[in-house]
Amino acid sequence: MTRTDLGMPAFPPAAPFPPAATFPPGAPFPPGATSQAFPAFPEAAKEAVRDDVLRANLRRATHTIRDKRARAVTELADWDRLRAAGKAVKDHTLRHLDHYLLQLEAAVTAAGGTVHWAADAEEANRIVTALVLATGEREVVKVKSMATQETGLNEALEAAGIAAYETDLAELIVQLGHDRPSHILVPAIHRNRDEIRDIFRTEMAGWGRPAPEDLGDDPRELAEAARLHLREKFLRAKVAVSGANFMVAETGTMVVLESEGNGRMCLTLPDTLISVVGIEKVVPTFRDLEIFLQTLPRSSTAERMNPYTTMWTGTADGDGPSAFHLVLLDNGRTDTLADETGRQALRCIRCSACLNVCPVYERAGGHAYGSVYPGPIGAILSPQLRGTGSDIDATLPYASTLCGACYEVCPVAIDIPEVLVHLRERVAQGGPVTRAGIRVRLRPAHGHTAERAAMRAARLLLDRPGALRTAERLLARARRLRPRRLPGPGRAWTDTRTLPDLPAEPFRDWWLRERGTRP
Repeated sequence: MTRTDLGMPAFPPAAPFPPAATFPPGAPFPPGATSQAFPAFPEAAKEAVRDDVLRANLRRATHTIRDKRARAVTELADWDRLRAAGKAVKDHTLRHLDHYLLQLEAAVTAAGGTVHWAADAEEANRIVTALVLATGEREVVKVKSMATQETGLNEALEAAGIAAYETDLAELIVQLGHDRPSHILVPAIHRNRDEIRDIFRTEMAGWGRPAPEDLGDDPRELAEAARLHLREKFLRAKVAVSGANFMVAETGTMVVLESEGNGRMCLTLPDTLISVVGIEKVVPTFRDLEIFLQTLPRSSTAERMNPYTTMWTGTADGDGPSAFHLVLLDNGRTDTLADETGRQALRCIRCSACLNVCPVYERAGGHAYGSVYPGPIGAILSPQLRGTGSDIDATLPYASTLCGACYEVCPVAIDIPEVLVHLRERVAQGGPVTRAGIRVRLRPAHGHTAERAAMRAARLLLDRPGALRTAERLLARARRLRPRRLPGPGRAWTDTRTLPDLPAEPFRDWWLRERGTRP
């Protein structure tokens, strides 16, 4: 198989991509990712912050998770070294992704599996649908998988007459509630126990075994109702669909970490197992797992290790599924890889630690991001996978205070604030990006004319120290004329904030008076 077969750029590109026509704003993004009908983040967030129940649910859950995580991380004296090691392994793998993917394909094939390559969401869905139909089955059980949410697989299977049953407890709640996930680790984080009880009572019977008539809101009762509902599906299903947390190139091993045991049931009982995995999930060697098996559980569930860590390599006679298919998903990942600043988002191991410390996510919730990837990581990953042509994706890089808390907790040291600023520049200024392996030039997005003018004016002023000193003195002397609200685009800032008082004298004058020299 050649590089062209993979549809991947070189690492790094051996030569500049050829110029192409300007890519117009508003171009569609891959099917299954989201819909352009979603409102821009500011509008969606404005509605979310008015929901007192949602905010209370989010605040309670995120504070609990992040406090537990902080205690779990401090138990390891070498956490910073593990973090640096994880970053190094991921960066090395991304630089040589072509090599490791081909090695992975060879290892999986040698172990009895079959590898399929999907350039986008539509192709991935088509491959999985065909594989399920070939078995003669019309239902599948699923392990929690963000890749299949990204592609919209459940909807594609439903259109082909195939029922897909989510088996993760939180994903089950979301599916029964005809809802969308709002968190990477806890998809139903926006629901409280009363809401979950009501969903189980009204919806379970339509999907299989009904909930007990006297079901209460005690977590143990809710978990037991889900267990009984799912057990019959586990024992009946002949086909399962999963993702994977990691793929080991040297052995062809798939790795799934989970806490409930539903994954173990899906990965071992059915006759056919289909795993849809993003190409960035590969690691070079089995030894590299040592790092991530320490950092992922502590950063996600605040556990020293996951209760269930399932690994499988191809197929084995009389043990587990008799047929294994691996669908390697690109869907914008190689385009992201071509961006030297933005590619670090592909280091993400989906721990969700950044969501739990983000003040914006805590108040707006996951649905406001209009993507399967919410929170800080979603604000940098979704606009790269899907492009910034839609209103929702053009506003996601601005869904942050740039406080840096997300970078501090990231177990693979993704500098999310750096990528956010990088993407803001792309939205406001336009410029070269890679789309479908072709270098194109984006036009600036609409609505940023004033921002670009302000940045140009600031650059001109900051490049001229004399003019800057004069402007500072004029502002200091005019402090009594300070308006309570800024005009024009600045009005949005002062609608929710008090304009700070101007100092009595410019900093340069204060420095000269105190130190006797000009700064």
